[in-house]
Amino acid sequence: MPTDPGAGLAKAGPDQARPGQARPGQAHRARTGLSRAGLYRTLGTRDGTTRRVVVLLGAVLLVAALAVASLSVGAGEASASEVWQALTGYTGANEHVIIRDIRLPRTVLAICVGAALGVAGALSQTLTRNPLAEPGILGWTAGAAFAITLGTVLGVGGSQQARLALALAGAVVAALVVYGVGRSVPLRLVLAGVAFTFVLSGLSLALRLLNPDVLDRYRFWSVGSLAGREQTPFEIPMLAIALALAGALAVTRPLAGLVLGEDVAHALGARVTRIRLAVFALITVLAGAATAIAGPIAFVGLIVPHLARRGARGSIPWLMAYTMVLGPILLLVSDIGSRILLPTGEVPVAIVTAFLGGPALIWVVRRYGAVAL
Repeated sequence: MPTDPGAGLAKAGPDQARPGQARPGQAHRARTGLSRAGLYRTLGTRDGTTRRVVVLLGAVLLVAALAVASLSVGAGEASASEVWQALTGYTGANEHVIIRDIRLPRTVLAICVGAALGVAGALSQTLTRNPLAEPGILGWTAGAAFAITLGTVLGVGGSQQARLALALAGAVVAALVVYGVGRSVPLRLVLAGVAFTFVLSGLSLALRLLNPDVLDRYRFWSVGSLAGREQTPFEIPMLAIALALAGALAVTRPLAGLVLGEDVAHALGARVTRIRLAVFALITVLAGAATAIAGPIAFVGLIVPHLARRGARGSIPWLMAYTMVLGPILLLVSDIGSRILLPTGEVPVAIVTAFLGGPALIWVVRRYGAVAL
């Protein structure tokens, strides 16, 4: 029997269309540039928020577990009960001195430095829209380290305030030089940062070799290490890190508008120049203070944001929250590993992070190339 060519179309629903013709929903998404996954990611769901909270709480618990492990692992092993007794019932025994006066400050420093470097990396990647951006690669860290070394040689870097001021000044100058050379091309920005980092590292090494006292004083710090920094007062740099982390949380909303593009940000009423300056200042404080505490440590700000971005799913506030927790996790794992890798001594933590960050950098380059975020 002949069939009615319109019979099939008469039964079609509102979301159906002729063969070869896009459905109305597909046409709308094509016009707006949003896929269904993109719509879900943009609008979010209650289940997605719950999952993010659960992941964040799990990461916080992991930080606590790693902190206990950091207090236990070292030249003299200590059980969890001995750690608890040293923290709650200090008697002055050798084990208690090691746990409370050496490992506890070192653990706190690892948490603060890890959070600072992780958030600084997330801010720099978001600000430059460059997946390869990181304070250790773009020259912030090398500039801060060179300024501290130069100030120590000149005799003006003895106090906490002086070291922090020198670190901030060096980070600003280095970042401005690198950004001025390579701002037009993401890959050129990275290459300029790497080249300038090597130049400043060579100059810092030359200054230390010409001044044996400075070399002896900063031999562990200069390679990026938490060892030997436990008894050094760092209240002011740690306070600067805490304030900068709070500032990073405060700029997440305007920064989220800036990620959509300057035109969209202007349409939403954002002051783009002011936001950029504020984010640049926060990166400088975080990278400079972390360098003043632990020396030049690279790749933490590269690895952590890429791990956090998978769970954040495009949300800048969640990205910052995740990096504040994942940064300490990475640095605590690296610091614990630095104590047990060699049976006769410790490996500087920066070497462990470089060992982890090298493959991560290769992976990022192969995946993104020179494409901006």
